Amino acid sequence: MVDLYDLIHNIRKRPAMYLGRACISNLRTFLAGYCFARRQIGIPQTQQEQQFSEFQTWIQQRFNLTSNQTWDQIILFFSQDEHTALEQFFKLFDEFIQTEHPRELQPNTTNNLIMVSGTQD
Repeated sequence: MVDLYDLIHNIRKRPAMYLGRACISNLRTFLAGYCFARRQIGIPQTQQEQQFSEFQTWIQQRFNLTSNQTWDQIILFFSQDEHTALEQFFKLFDEFIQTEHPRELQPNTTNNLIMVSGTQD
């Protein structure tokens, strides 16, 4: 099963496949729907989902804002357009993971590694 951060990583690679139009508003709607659907079918919130709920506060602190705007609206305000804001989201998301939750909550990248077998002595 793909976890939240793997899903975000997959969206980054192919945004149109997941979002229809590659824009930050569609991303926020998609992620809200994902979390809502999981709650509706009784799947408990994962550690990544709990940690991602801190992203809103982190964005407000990152941009030194105390507004009630959602993270996508804040990023969009400081971007040229929806598409640029989406690209900015991924950069900020990477920074969030690196600074707030290093290592334990990184996307699962082991599927992308090539296993090399060594020779035994």
